[in-house]
Amino acid sequence: MYDTPSTSEEIKLLPWPEQYQALANSAQAEVLKAFYEAGCVSADTPMSDVPMVALDFETTGLAADSHSIVSIGLVPLTLDAIMLGQARHWVVRPRLPLHQTSVTFHGITHSDINEAPDLSDILEEVFASLNGRIPVVHFRNIERPFLDVALQARLNEGIRFPVIDTMAIEAHLHPNRNPSLLQRLMGKQPVSIRLADSRVRYRLPHYAAHNALIDAIATAELLQAQIYHHFSPQTPIGELWL
Repeated sequence: MYDTPSTSEEIKLLPWPEQYQALANSAQAEVLKAFYEAGCVSADTPMSDVPMVALDFETTGLAADSHSIVSIGLVPLTLDAIMLGQARHWVVRPRLPLHQTSVTFHGITHSDINEAPDLSDILEEVFASLNGRIPVVHFRNIERPFLDVALQARLNEGIRFPVIDTMAIEAHLHPNRNPSLLQRLMGKQPVSIRLADSRVRYRLPHYAAHNALIDAIATAELLQAQIYHHFSPQTPIGELWL
């Protein structure tokens, strides 16, 4: 047993399952309380036993404090299956205006968002897919901070959760991916850890990028390939989550 933590910094020092227990006690918003009460697997859980959900956001930019989510794609998965029948995709209305650069990037236009719901209108649906699952993302500096900022703006509460980051796994597998100047002069090329380029290394099919649902599915497939090529179904999740 542990003493009930009294500050957010103390909570952050706890293992993830205990963090969820503490956060369930302090959360005010019902969707967040339900999220934490659904629990989190322990760090020694084999990957084969971990329920996951691949998650992808398209946004108006890269800075969570000054840009907004415009679409959400997610698909539940395990190591053995990707539940396409449970996949979900939403276009949501950003609180900040669209810029042409973001429209060009993800193809979501002003007309697409004019009638789109605010994130607050679909939170229960989104969390129905998140509760009890570990999110899988490609580049954790998008989904986790953007969701945290978006919830703070709407619920006056942020969110904490572990993620499995397929980009971080690729970075770990390719520590020397950026050759020195001499190596470049000798013809060595850098190794890209972007989603599409990472999938090529596992001979996964090419998908059109920058659609949140397609990218979520692509991330799910990439994780499965990474585990079976470089790890094991028995690898504890604590070795991979961040």
